[in-house]
Amino acid sequence: MLHYIEQALTSFVASAAFGIIFNAPRRMLIHGGFVGMVGWIIYVVLEYATNAVPATLIATIALGAISQLFSRMFRAPVIIFSVAGIIPLVPGGLAYNAMRSFVQNDYSAAIEMAAKALMLSGSIAVGLVLSEVLNQIVRNLSHVARVKPASK
Repeated sequence: MLHYIEQALTSFVASAAFGIIFNAPRRMLIHGGFVGMVGWIIYVVLEYATNAVPATLIATIALGAISQLFSRMFRAPVIIFSVAGIIPLVPGGLAYNAMRSFVQNDYSAAIEMAAKALMLSGSIAVGLVLSEVLNQIVRNLSHVARVKPASK
């Protein structure tokens, strides 16, 4: 349990700090940190049950949905929440290790790590797109439900 609390706090601080770096409004830093924390905890929990790629995809869809929700709640652009929230999931360390292996002529390890970093990055991109598509579908369905049929 302590492991999850440490993971949650670290990902919250990392996401909020990147919000500062990206000049997010101060009142949105806590919300951006929360989005990153939720995404990371979902990833950590799912990574134990499955592979890193589907865990990243599901965590990204979840944080994209939370970003959409916060965008409407706080009347702020979605990008404020999604960019800060996605930071813990970015495979930067893996990409660095892949490059280091290339430089050290360990090509088999480098290709393996680079392929994994590419798949994780792709799942982040697909997850953000899917969360936006799901948001549009929900918005269209709620709009259709609100429109009353014409009386005869």
